[in-house]
Amino acid sequence: MRILAAFAALLAAASAQALDNPFPKSGAAYLVLRDGQPIWGASTDGPRQPASLAKMMLALLALESARAPERLVLVSTGAAAATGKRLGLHAGERFRAVDLLAASVIASTNDACRALAEDLGGSRERFTIAMNARAVALGMLDTRFADPCGHDRPGQHTTAADMAKLAQAVARHPQYMRLAALQETSVRSADGGREIRLKNTNALLGYAGVIGLKTGYTPGAGTCLAALAEREGVRVLLVILGGSDRWWDAAAMIERAFADR
Repeated sequence: MRILAAFAALLAAASAQALDNPFPKSGAAYLVLRDGQPIWGASTDGPRQPASLAKMMLALLALESARAPERLVLVSTGAAAATGKRLGLHAGERFRAVDLLAASVIASTNDACRALAEDLGGSRERFTIAMNARAVALGMLDTRFADPCGHDRPGQHTTAADMAKLAQAVARHPQYMRLAALQETSVRSADGGREIRLKNTNALLGYAGVIGLKTGYTPGAGTCLAALAEREGVRVLLVILGGSDRWWDAAAMIERAFADR
């Protein structure tokens, strides 16, 4: 078994080294795929914090759940106190699960993310266990989640290659792609007392055929991006971790990926 594992690791390393790297200044790691096939990359298996790209796993588990998306979720004290980007939830409020998912995907808000994770898993910790189990099933063997929303945590890590696998999985869900493509929308509390506007964090939407997927930032991860673009039936997916200028670099990658066909 050890020999087989070592051989597999050598093959993976050889594959990573074989990729051209035409964007060496784009960030700590990146990977570009055209119609599912890797075409360029750098440090694709290098360990990085995932930032809010972790919310793609939250969304995947939510969409795969048998629980009704219209169910009401009670916001806990812990969820209401979540740090970073926030929807502004109050402890004791109720929101539909589908609206918390929208806030997590579109606006990348951590309070909505945590409230949904607690509802799905019973607790933040148990939901994280489910995230890691799903990552293994997807073949994300270089990933370990320690926070549902992607906050920097000791022992948490992922790679550009693994995030590409996750992005491909969640992109198969039409509901995710509908949310990821929305520039703006709004959600309401269950009692109708509050309406909260959501603005998409993805500055590339509507440019160069971009139709999603997810953005992220933490001090430990830097700026991160998973973007999916489509033209004439051809799809380009890219993942940037620790980006130097993610919007301009991503736009250049997408344009070149389509032009080099």
